[in-house]
Amino acid sequence: MSLYLAHPLWAWLALAGVLLVIEVLTGSGWMLWPAGCAAVVAFAAAYGGLSPGQAVLVFALLTISSVLLARRYLPKSLLRRADNDINDNVARLVGHQGRVVTAFHDRSGRVFVDGKEWAAEADDAQALNAGARVEVTGVAGARLKVRAA
Repeated sequence: MSLYLAHPLWAWLALAGVLLVIEVLTGSGWMLWPAGCAAVVAFAAAYGGLSPGQAVLVFALLTISSVLLARRYLPKSLLRRADNDINDNVARLVGHQGRVVTAFHDRSGRVFVDGKEWAAEADDAQALNAGARVEVTGVAGARLKVRAA
């Protein structure tokens, strides 16, 4: 049994398996790249004659480059999670209510939501006067999309 564990193929495949289990448990999408790189290094170390130090270096370089390439070339919709991230301070405002600070002109104005003043855009052409209650329906960049509440 220890003979198998000493072989670099099995050690790297075990690491790939552990990283895949972490990916399945978290669903983050970030452990998929290191898991794939560990699988590639498993075969490179076993059949390419890499030393343990070289294998670690190849793993690190492959992981860094694959993550950077994925962030650069994959569509953002594939890399973002569909559910709301509680750490996203702007997106979490969807559904919150606030008040209009300055009257809306051409569907643009300012609102006070969750203790802060925000630039906002009205969902419809309805006039929103100062003091009117609004509900946040979405986020477009740094602007909130709102409708009368």
